[in-house]
Amino acid sequence: MAKVELKTKLNESSVEGFLNGVEDEERRADCFRVLELMKKVTGEEPKMWGPSIVGFGSTHLKYESGRELDWMLTGFSPRKANLTLYIMSGFSRYDELMARLGKYKTGKSCLYIKRLSDVDVNILEDLVASSIAHVKSGGALFET
Repeated sequence: MAKVELKTKLNESSVEGFLNGVEDEERRADCFRVLELMKKVTGEEPKMWGPSIVGFGSTHLKYESGRELDWMLTGFSPRKANLTLYIMSGFSRYDELMARLGKYKTGKSCLYIKRLSDVDVNILEDLVASSIAHVKSGGALFET
């Protein structure tokens, strides 16, 4: 099987420099709050993954196809339309938390929020912590 080179790789770019470059003032402030939340929950220092994702920790993934790669435990990215948080375990086991979270949308492992004020930050912290615990225990990733 041909090895696929990932574009989103761990690198030494400045997290603070990246976040300070976020143009929208409210989004930038939200990013720094999420940064602190994820540092608290993970106990890890943030690192840049690719040019636009702030990630915390790492885990080794092995797909059914045999493909393997290292990936972050959790992270976020200030996209143009939303603040995107990466909840690597997916959302299927978190119905109670999701019901109390607030206003959001999801993808396979992406939580999309317009602004941090749209969600309950304490529930968000519980969601991130639960996902990390699941991943560290060897649980399945990307469950919808």
